[in-house]
Amino acid sequence: MCSTWRQTAGWLYKAVTPSRLASVRRWMRTCGAGMCTWIHSLKLKRAEEFKAQALVTASVRNKMLRATFHKCTVVFTYEESRIMLATSNSRSFQEPIKPGIGTRIFAGKQALLSGEYAGEIRELLEQRGVLVFPQIHFTDTEQIAFTRTLGTFAPEASDGQNITKITLDAKENPAGAEFLKGSLYWHIDGTSSDTPILASLLSCKATATWGGNTGFCNTYAAYEGLSSADKQRYEYLRVIHAPWASLLYYNPEPSLAMLTAMQAIGEKELPLVWKHRSGRKSLILGCTAQQVLGVSLAQSAQILVGLREWATAEAFSYSHEWQVGDLVIWDNTGTLHRAEAYDPACGRMMHRTKLQGEEPFE
Repeated sequence: MCSTWRQTAGWLYKAVTPSRLASVRRWMRTCGAGMCTWIHSLKLKRAEEFKAQALVTASVRNKMLRATFHKCTVVFTYEESRIMLATSNSRSFQEPIKPGIGTRIFAGKQALLSGEYAGEIRELLEQRGVLVFPQIHFTDTEQIAFTRTLGTFAPEASDGQNITKITLDAKENPAGAEFLKGSLYWHIDGTSSDTPILASLLSCKATATWGGNTGFCNTYAAYEGLSSADKQRYEYLRVIHAPWASLLYYNPEPSLAMLTAMQAIGEKELPLVWKHRSGRKSLILGCTAQQVLGVSLAQSAQILVGLREWATAEAFSYSHEWQVGDLVIWDNTGTLHRAEAYDPACGRMMHRTKLQGEEPFE
């Protein structure tokens, strides 16, 4: 690292003034990728030497990048941030969304497609539940390629296609729009399988005219937040999961033919508390959860509704407001998710890919 970097860090650390911050802001803005590399080196490797803590985060809402030096902030416009991130090939930047869930990741498209960050992304996915890549603008081919860097690609079981269009618009999705109405309620994908999918990747092609966020909640964090007494109470409970139970959420009076078709998917008995190979535990909840075994129907409803309310509380949940080009990945084994209400005819369109499951429910 050249002496200029060292001198600037020490100079700013010794006497932080508005004029010095402005000077550093102007200077760093011209440095592009070198600045990005330097900041991360300072943060990850050289913090003690420089006696300064450096951190780069990006705020989509405020449209600016902040470089923080010893608790003082240098601010870049969002356009400057995009230029610097696009020219930096050495590091990704992370911003926690909430303490209990979610991380935004800012990295160049080519670096993501190369698999350079695959290990880091996999670790973060299990830790944080939801990862957001703002306005990465993957094409379908790029989304498939990126998915493959993270694990085993899982084609859709129904038709073997690599990309699934997710929309409630019956004109765009005549075969699946009705079934997708169940996605408006909290759920885990694959509760009728022995091994659920590991993760889903959703990219935004068109936003809703109103509503249309996707909600997530971290069921690892929700379990860990329970009292010791509640953990003991729920530890060995078993639950019947039935996809047809979700039908009654959006169509409480279905035709017999529709009910029969949904019941043909089957039912499965699952633990309420999933004991993962990692040693962590999460809750298996959602609109497919029909009945807790060994208790009355009323008691079952109290348990399932109470835990759903707990797990989806503000501390453990995040609602993503989509922008075209966003990509979101969520850990299907440790989160619940749902689409939030929107006009089915508005044209909202998401493209989904999936990662094959790696761990059975038990």
